[in-house]
Amino acid sequence: MKILILCGGSGTRLWPISRTTLPKQFAPLLPNETLFQKTLKRCKEIFEYLDVEGEIDIITNQECYFLAQEQSQQVQIPIHKYLLEDSPRDSALALILGALSEKKDEIILALASDHIIKPTQSFAKNIQEAIRLAEDGNIITFGIKPTSAHTGYGYIQANNQDVLGFHEKPNKNTAQEYLQDGQYFWNSGMFCFQVKTFLEECKHYIQDFPLAEQIYSQAQKEHNFLWFKGMQTFPKISIDYALMEKTKNIKMVQGDFEWNDVGSFDSLKEEFQTDSLGNICPNETYIKDSKNNFVLSEKPISLIGIENLTIVDTKDTLLIAHNGRTQEIKEIVEKLKNHPLVHSHPLVYRPWGSYEVLEESKHYKIKQIVVKPKKRLSLQKHFHRNEHWIVVSGSAYVQVGDQEIFLQSNQSTYIPMGIPHRLSNLGKLDLVMIEVQVGEYVGEDDIVRIEDDFHRA
Repeated sequence: MKILILCGGSGTRLWPISRTTLPKQFAPLLPNETLFQKTLKRCKEIFEYLDVEGEIDIITNQECYFLAQEQSQQVQIPIHKYLLEDSPRDSALALILGALSEKKDEIILALASDHIIKPTQSFAKNIQEAIRLAEDGNIITFGIKPTSAHTGYGYIQANNQDVLGFHEKPNKNTAQEYLQDGQYFWNSGMFCFQVKTFLEECKHYIQDFPLAEQIYSQAQKEHNFLWFKGMQTFPKISIDYALMEKTKNIKMVQGDFEWNDVGSFDSLKEEFQTDSLGNICPNETYIKDSKNNFVLSEKPISLIGIENLTIVDTKDTLLIAHNGRTQEIKEIVEKLKNHPLVHSHPLVYRPWGSYEVLEESKHYKIKQIVVKPKKRLSLQKHFHRNEHWIVVSGSAYVQVGDQEIFLQSNQSTYIPMGIPHRLSNLGKLDLVMIEVQVGEYVGEDDIVRIEDDFHRA
């Protein structure tokens, strides 16, 4: 059995915590663990309950694979294989590529990386039923019995295990009708199938299936990575539209578990305890005459006479929304789609460590850079800026053109514009340094990678 975790989502409704370089599945939305780490632990528990030697594959974009690597290492759950996309194409192509990478008789359980499911034992029992149906030549989808007239989910109409139809996200009146009918279930976006059944159905119903096969055949293979190129040539389409609404070989298993897709802050707050006035304030907050508020802040915050608000305060932006309207954040993100606030936080994680923008103006930028032991940045150059590096702690090995320089704490060096250079940490402790960029342009895209350990050159 193989579990394929889809990690390509951007989670725009959870902005400003979720951003392009740190989407919601990897972001610190909950105490102690990310949604991705919770999913990995759930997979391990599923294998134990089913008593199978299962493996976990991850499909994500090349920007985030190192986040998946690091977070899986933190919870000590190994990943069998990474499938890396060069362009987000939604779930149809992701599932096809995942299936093409397996043996024809393999059973695949396809899960999202950002759902909360409990208890795992109940979910595992439903998976057991799904596997039995999949071995009989069916594609299985999991439906969730609705507990409210939710307008943020698609619905599956089913009579027991027989799927009668798929329905788009409804308006409030239609959702109320679905709730009362009893034959409508929330579409969880989770699937179980045998590889040969799934690929045969895709070949029959998906016109661009040969293109997916071509993309797979041209993948770059290295260790436990498959790097896919040219994915933008495939239509951006979900597996529901591409296959599930068309195939006759589909069954539904009703989920006997609690399910939350954490698709908005309204959904996220269900995972927190409220105080006596309905407030949720996980961090340091001071409250007077305020109720039914959800506050996520990186700094102490005070509320006076405030009701029914969601407040999300990060280092670089502030979101305030009425409860019940946080689904609309996606519209704000769409307006800001080319703004740096949508792309990244001031603290940005990289395969070699992280950097945090401390100060920025038109002609200069100041960063704190942390390089992990035995890691190095790419060999690179810049056309519009000079750089000054000052070591705060640890030791740095610096290449500047033909020069090799070793720097200790409180030592510095200068990187002229246009000169190839590289920063390495050869030691056993983190290297912490301050970088000062000065030039006519200090954007993150002023970088030419000549050589890179992480395939970004």
